[in-house]
Amino acid sequence: MNKPKIVVLRLGHRRERDKRISTHCGLVARALGADEIVYSGEEDAGLVERVNKVREKWGGKFKARYDPEWRRFLKTFNGFKVHLTFYGEEFATGVLKIKKEMKNGKNALIIVGAEKVPREVYELSDLNLSVGNQPHSEVAALALVLYELTNGAGLKKIFNAWKVRIVPSGRGKKVVERG
Repeated sequence: MNKPKIVVLRLGHRRERDKRISTHCGLVARALGADEIVYSGEEDAGLVERVNKVREKWGGKFKARYDPEWRRFLKTFNGFKVHLTFYGEEFATGVLKIKKEMKNGKNALIIVGAEKVPREVYELSDLNLSVGNQPHSEVAALALVLYELTNGAGLKKIFNAWKVRIVPSGRGKKVVERG
């Protein structure tokens, strides 16, 4: 059986308002173990290019792409659909449900909103997961969920085909570069 994939769906990207946050969603998704991020909302080729350039330089197989049809994507996704929100199931309990589904071979779709999330997303999701019940960043919510789903393995992962890599060091910067 193949390892289940983790895909992030960034809903409602707004080119000017969300460019940094949406980029950070992609960077966090890549660094903490997701396989792909799919952006919806306003098309932004620069956003997809920026995230994919990070993969080219720092390694890995992570992909970023745009899909204007988020409803179709969400409805046809083959796996367990998780919407990150304030208004969902308690975090620890919800994460255990996701892990169980993934252990049973299901892919996981992690849905992260930008603008007001349509009610339909709550209804189409298998799980509405509360990442705290206070206002917070969607980037932080995504990071917490991915950390839990991968048991922190993303923090230790060395990506294949890297051109630049940082070596952990208590003092100073240790950067390794290869052609």
